[in-house]
Amino acid sequence: MVKHQRKHSAADRPGPSPSQRYAAFQKRQAHNASVAARFAATLPFDLDDFQQDAIDALERGENVLVAAPTGAGKTVVADFAMYLARERNVKAFYTTPIKALSNQKYHDLTAVYGADRVGLLTGDISINSEADIVVMTTEVLRNMLYEHSTMLNALRFVILDEVHYLADRFRGPVWEEVIIHLPRQVSVIGLSATVSNVEDFSSWISSVRGDTKLVVSERRPVPLEQHVLVQADDHTEPELLDLYRRDAQGEQTTKLNARLIDRLDQLDRQAARRRGTENSRSRGRGHSRGHVPAQRHTPKRWAVVDELNYLDMLPGIYFIFSRNGCDQAVEQCINAGLELTTEDEMRRIRAIVDEMVAGQLSQEDLKALQFSRFRFALEEGFASHHAGMVALFRQIVERLFEEGLVKMVFATETLALGINMPARCVIVEKLEKFNGSGHVPLTPGEFTQLTGRAGRRGIDTIGHAIVVDHRDFVPATAAALSSKRVYPLHSSFHATFNMAVNLLNTSDYETTRATLDHSFAQWEANESAWQLESQLTTLKQALNGYEQAFHCEYGDFASLMRIRMELSDLEKNGRRKLKQTAFPTDEQRKNTFRELDQSIETLKKRDREHPCRQCPDMQQHMKWGHRWIREMREYERVQHRYESRTGSVARQFDRICSILEQLGYVKRDGTDMR
Repeated sequence: MVKHQRKHSAADRPGPSPSQRYAAFQKRQAHNASVAARFAATLPFDLDDFQQDAIDALERGENVLVAAPTGAGKTVVADFAMYLARERNVKAFYTTPIKALSNQKYHDLTAVYGADRVGLLTGDISINSEADIVVMTTEVLRNMLYEHSTMLNALRFVILDEVHYLADRFRGPVWEEVIIHLPRQVSVIGLSATVSNVEDFSSWISSVRGDTKLVVSERRPVPLEQHVLVQADDHTEPELLDLYRRDAQGEQTTKLNARLIDRLDQLDRQAARRRGTENSRSRGRGHSRGHVPAQRHTPKRWAVVDELNYLDMLPGIYFIFSRNGCDQAVEQCINAGLELTTEDEMRRIRAIVDEMVAGQLSQEDLKALQFSRFRFALEEGFASHHAGMVALFRQIVERLFEEGLVKMVFATETLALGINMPARCVIVEKLEKFNGSGHVPLTPGEFTQLTGRAGRRGIDTIGHAIVVDHRDFVPATAAALSSKRVYPLHSSFHATFNMAVNLLNTSDYETTRATLDHSFAQWEANESAWQLESQLTTLKQALNGYEQAFHCEYGDFASLMRIRMELSDLEKNGRRKLKQTAFPTDEQRKNTFRELDQSIETLKKRDREHPCRQCPDMQQHMKWGHRWIREMREYERVQHRYESRTGSVARQFDRICSILEQLGYVKRDGTDMR
């Protein structure tokens, strides 16, 4: 009776409602789901295939290298790394090439995770350095590794943003040092532009870090069209012409636009006629300055902006490779009377600017920084952006541009390094820049980095990259720069005197040498060495075959061939080399030539007295011997190339250190050098 009563009571107890059961089911599903799935559920959009592949690999514990165009969504992978670090209660570092990008990323992450969980280290700024997520420049992380910082103990994820920056000839080696020296338990997440040899780069990371997942996406979320802007003279309107021919569907192809080439030829003829008229006038005034090549008219900056505004292609970023040039461009637009904003936008700009400046700078500082002029330009829709500006002014420009209030920003190339400022169009003033020592052409990587800002995801259906016609501009050059994956990523890690001193200043000799041995530069050299090794094997087999063919019972026929090779080299090249040598005295010169003659006579004697000279099959053996000599010379040449590649970076470092030691710049202490 009691049992029946208990059973009845249990049956009568009300069960969970359908909504409660579904909630419990969802809870169980969420608990059983992977971290990647839980992360994806937090996003307001569906993951692309390349993003899903990358985060799945990261959850499996692999290193990840993501190569995709600007704006494709590479940072989602970085966001997952930080999400994963929080789930596992470990640290994550986010590194960037420049301080401006570090500052922006810090503010972005603070908004997501809270100020107490995010830190910032840029060399001159230190905020909450013990946080779970720390944003820093790559140099800061490199220094932490050499100092064996305790902050590395709980570190498990390092995001290397713009990792292709290791090709930079000045700062690039820092990225390689970080990848090599990070503790083994740390997963590396590299975010890179698409380059032609990304597979090689991924293989190198695998060789020094372990399993590495390469994820490549060449699809831009917003298609990019290439244009050229030309102008006949100051009295005519600028013209925007397609760089590439369009197909029947109106899509740009990969073939140059014949109309553009014809128009440039026409402008060249017009310029030549103008130059001819000017020359004739000069001669009429008695001035003869010789022939001056005709140059097409270069559109004024304000005229470019005015035309793009008319074509409804703003907001835009106008890349000018000079800080002064950026500031001058703003003044030129103001002086031309351009206005790109509405009354309502002007009021909003003024309110935001005043809010951001309040309490940050004194009236004296604002006056010294020409704040009123800066704000007036912003209200008209213009701004410059470069490293010469105070950080607060740059932050104001970035915020106003992101909110769509500033319509044109004149910027140096530092803006292209990952700062979140996409635009409808990007204008490149010239296809060359000053690198500190001279004017050099833009590389395909640099051009892609600049134009990658064009096209706002979710806003624009097409992005526009515009090259302004300028001196010596050739359409084929722009076409070569804008092609997909045409530029390789090569290491800038090579031993120099400055590098040797800097590396020894932060690390011991053996660690430095190990760094060089494991560098991407050495990996690239070793890759070519493996091909040479295959050649050596083939040549060695051929030599063995010839040695069997001229085997002689009277002696070692190969030794006779070596004597003849050495004798031939001395007779052909010995005197020529000595004549090119500077000797301290004539007596020493005469003695050296006598020694050469004696060596030649000694070899001739060894040749005459060699036992194989008595062999009745001497002539037959010599036929194989001449072929053996030819293959042996090729073998020695390939052997030299092989040896020059294996360990080449470290050997060059050894030679530099030896010279520095002789000059007294470094001292050897046992096995170390300082």
